[in-house]
Amino acid sequence: MAGSLPSGKIQTRIDLSSTRIAIVVAEWNEEITEALYTAAVASLIQHGVQKQNIIRKNVPGTFELSLGAQWMAQRDEIDSVICLGCVIQGETPHFDYICQAVAYGLTEVGLKTGKPVIFGVLTTLNKQQAFDRAGGKYGNKGEEAALTAIRMLGF
Repeated sequence: MAGSLPSGKIQTRIDLSSTRIAIVVAEWNEEITEALYTAAVASLIQHGVQKQNIIRKNVPGTFELSLGAQWMAQRDEIDSVICLGCVIQGETPHFDYICQAVAYGLTEVGLKTGKPVIFGVLTTLNKQQAFDRAGGKYGNKGEEAALTAIRMLGF
């Protein structure tokens, strides 16, 4: 996930009006991922990305984000891919395997395609921590993911 970026409007060095951004959203923990998606879209639009240039694709769960990101990043017209998901720790090591695989997979997609692929995945110990990061007391990590994409596009 993006580090501590300021929320709100940031200075950009590029005109984003023709930028096309894909947002790949995990359907698992949907109430969380929908809040992340809503904030990401609002931030992109606030910074000049045209609504019609934001392409949403859903995948069943967070594990599938890597392949969804690859499919979108391989499209010539896509400039950046934001991946949004939420993995909440349970009683088994499943959490560790999913988180590690997705972090590695998304990194690989970015390196292979040369496009910014943004890790907007919450990895929390419980559902309350996820809500706190999807519009709660810690802000919205969907907005931070959008700001990270914008900054990388201006790199």
